[in-house]
Amino acid sequence: MKRLIIPTPSEKQRQFLTCTHKYVCFGGARGGGKSWAVRVKAVLLCYNYPGIVVCIIRKTYPELRENHIKQLRQMLRCDQPGERFATYNDSEKKITFPNGSTILFRYLENEKDEGRFQGTEIDVLFLDEATQHPEQRWDILKACIRGVNKFPKRIYLTCNPGGEGHGWVKRLFIDRSFKDTENPEEYVFIQSLVTDNKALMHEQPEYLDQLKALPPKQREAWLYGNWDIFEGQFFEDFYAEPNTIAAEAAGCDMDKDELRRARRWVHVIEPFAPPREWTIYRSFDWGYHRPFSCAWWAVDYDGVLYRILELYGCSKDTPNEGLKWTPDQVFGWIARIEREHPWLKGRYIHGVADPAIWDAQTGVSIAEVAMKHGIYFDKGDHERIAGWMQCHYRLAFDGNGFPMMYVFQNCKAFIRTVPLLQYDEHRAEDLDTDGEDHVADEWRYICMARPIEPRVSKAPSKYKQGPMYQYLGIEEADIMPAPTFRRMEIIDHADNV
Repeated sequence: MKRLIIPTPSEKQRQFLTCTHKYVCFGGARGGGKSWAVRVKAVLLCYNYPGIVVCIIRKTYPELRENHIKQLRQMLRCDQPGERFATYNDSEKKITFPNGSTILFRYLENEKDEGRFQGTEIDVLFLDEATQHPEQRWDILKACIRGVNKFPKRIYLTCNPGGEGHGWVKRLFIDRSFKDTENPEEYVFIQSLVTDNKALMHEQPEYLDQLKALPPKQREAWLYGNWDIFEGQFFEDFYAEPNTIAAEAAGCDMDKDELRRARRWVHVIEPFAPPREWTIYRSFDWGYHRPFSCAWWAVDYDGVLYRILELYGCSKDTPNEGLKWTPDQVFGWIARIEREHPWLKGRYIHGVADPAIWDAQTGVSIAEVAMKHGIYFDKGDHERIAGWMQCHYRLAFDGNGFPMMYVFQNCKAFIRTVPLLQYDEHRAEDLDTDGEDHVADEWRYICMARPIEPRVSKAPSKYKQGPMYQYLGIEEADIMPAPTFRRMEIIDHADNV
């Protein structure tokens, strides 16, 4: 009698294998044993439920072949006629079990590939490395989960932080921020770190050291599964949560709540009413099919920017889709906010906007419509690279952990979209304009309107981290400098002999 032997899973893999939620996200870091869990779960489902259709998706076919097809053919002995548990059809990229259940292997790299899923009916779908796919692709795949049998329809996702789909995966499974059409009870996240993968730790113990040796930001994402940081992130220096690593390096022993209250090593803070003496700015980026973005900023006596309010014209259900408001609607709302909001009412407001709104080739310019509502702008500096550098200068912390800009917690669009922006593949110093960059654009205009010099963070004191201070209590000023000696010189007296 043939017997398929499956190794004992880790505790996190066991949770994944036994989970029955409709949407399950597994992983969240490198080396957590995700691919093995996908293969085993697919096989177990096919064995236990006759006639079901399972589909495993990766972005490219080579990834499918190297991560799943080769291993499953070996595991199920598909190439050994007398011993095989299932058969593999290479032309159809399909494994078939004796009970009629099948595992399909499909790749999904671009919009053209999406068309192949029209009309497809699948019982269980595994979307491996889900963060490589945009949200509209996720919506297409969800529509494929249907059929006439009574088996519950499910989707299992695996992923690491990062990639173009980082935002929607984080929204659903990490932040658990749901739309009206989404049922929170159907979604669950099972985090598996490399340290949970005992088999890998036993066979390749040096892998943990390799992850620890990565640069800090990458290490946070790949080793610890930090979803606020990921590879390719353009504004990796923006901290919605306090940067405790930098705080500790600088000798600051505050916890996260204390750091936030002190406004140190963090950019997102609790709102407060800005003093009437502070200058108020308005920054604006136009959008119709794409979102428009308007923000109000307060500037304190030291030139620090505070993003205090924002109006973001984005569809509630679809990221990066505009409300399709007319210019009259947009500036009507902006004017109303400035008339009625207590932080803005009666204040003189300096405006800066995308120079494109002065384009009147199709008739009345958008800037002219704004003026009709009493909203005035100066033309913003559209230089991209210099503008992004000003944004980075603003985010930089000084030696005490204070930046030159803050974002109020009520500015949800900034907090959501800015961390998701990625580098342009073809222009290393610019960001990818395919991302949701409308908030970032109007932020760039205000930074260019109030340019600052770059700030160099003071390096942590090596002395205060050393034993002379920590254990002996000797002040640095009391330590005598080490004596110096001139270099030894050899003088040749041969000529004088």
